[in-house]
Amino acid sequence: MSEHRLVSIELDAASLPAASAEIEHERRVAVFDLVEKNSFEPAGAATGPYSLKLSSQDGRLVFDIAGPQFAKAHGLSMSPLTKVIKDYIDICDSYYEVLRGTDVGKIEAIDMGRRGLHNEGAELLKARLDGKITVDHETARRLFTLVTALYRR
Repeated sequence: MSEHRLVSIELDAASLPAASAEIEHERRVAVFDLVEKNSFEPAGAATGPYSLKLSSQDGRLVFDIAGPQFAKAHGLSMSPLTKVIKDYIDICDSYYEVLRGTDVGKIEAIDMGRRGLHNEGAELLKARLDGKITVDHETARRLFTLVTALYRR
């Protein structure tokens, strides 16, 4: 297993949007999934593993990274991600609603759209982190899931 990985993630609840119990659960699951399997290499870091603290400051999502002989924070404007996050949340809500029905064709169509938006959000997030933090596609997907959970109300 690579040393360039996250071993812990802390969410700064005081600076992030308030969340219901359901959203808090989504956040915990997203953190668990991301820590369980990831590839995370901050630019300039010789070796990991790393801890990550996520907070919100002045409308930016702040990645505060610490590792052996390494500490750095990166602020990431959420503006470029806002539309895809909103669309992803909307389609997830539609997906969960249609799951209660029995129209398999509709479930499959919405699921395809949901996965497409998830990939789009992951690639956009990966591009926004370019030059700061290198992540693989699956880590970008898990990180996008977490970012979405952070901004979900």
